[in-house]
Amino acid sequence: MADDEIQAGWRWTLAAAAIGATTSGVLTSGLGLDRYAFVAIWAVIVLAFWFAFSRRHGANLRTQFGRHLAGGLVIGTGIGAVLAWTVGRQPASPALTGSTLAFDLVWLGAVYGTVDALILAIIPVLALYGTRSVDGARSTRGRLRSAAAALAGSAVITAGYHMGFREFQGPQLVLPVLGGALTTVAYLLSGSIVAPILAHVMMHAAAVLHGAATTVQLPPHY
Repeated sequence: MADDEIQAGWRWTLAAAAIGATTSGVLTSGLGLDRYAFVAIWAVIVLAFWFAFSRRHGANLRTQFGRHLAGGLVIGTGIGAVLAWTVGRQPASPALTGSTLAFDLVWLGAVYGTVDALILAIIPVLALYGTRSVDGARSTRGRLRSAAAALAGSAVITAGYHMGFREFQGPQLVLPVLGGALTTVAYLLSGSIVAPILAHVMMHAAAVLHGAATTVQLPPHY
């Protein structure tokens, strides 16, 4: 990867981390918005950032969804099952029922999970791994170096975003960074954006079913 490509990738990564930290900090620690309102605004911000990033790098979502779909489904399901298992080990809270549960599975599970995957895993991989040079792509050492950069970028974005939530301002920050690393590895192994999206959605859906009031995967909590 050329120096200018590395620098450009890290500029996008640091911008994503700054936007995540500002958004979570202002909307939750500052304004105290509830989870539903937070997800609505967060989704708009992430999609706007993705639009700017994709226009600069030509990363078309339709094309990305068609790449290595089978591997993405298999690996995404496996990582998602691991993350869902970690949800089940937390204290449970009363589950919702009926149409309210269905709405939460869509809004807090599918929507929230997808936008988190987009900025925490997909963007750093495309910015720091997907833009590697031809020589870097042919070399095992080059691919490993780019993959390590993508993992580091994902950790920076994940840490920045979660630090805005009061509940993660301490040692608890380690947990989302590790979870983000797993979903990023799923993307790197499969080459499919389906893997991190599916893993994130499965984790968020498991948190909805286990109880949003007590599962850390669905911030904010007040």
